[in-house]
Amino acid sequence: MKNPRDIIKRPVITERTSEFIEQLKYVFEVDLRANKTEIKLAIEAIFGVKVASVNTLRMPAKPRRYGRHSGYTSEWKKAIVQLAEGSKPLEFFEASV
Repeated sequence: MKNPRDIIKRPVITERTSEFIEQLKYVFEVDLRANKTEIKLAIEAIFGVKVASVNTLRMPAKPRRYGRHSGYTSEWKKAIVQLAEGSKPLEFFEASV
């Protein structure tokens, strides 16, 4: 099995994702090649919680300019993780709210 910390890159903390915390939903940037099962096992291993479901989205690259140079941002994958009922909330996110 892959290292769970290689699958989960970082949490995504925005206004919209802060509203998800009340519903026990958390958003993470994950490896592009990771599937839902790997993401579920990685979250359970890192945080010690029970995951009910995982939804994933591939965020497309966006065009960006810096002066006269143009290019694209990197494509990335986002995972929305729903914790099971009765599961403890992640303390990592509680400090940011």
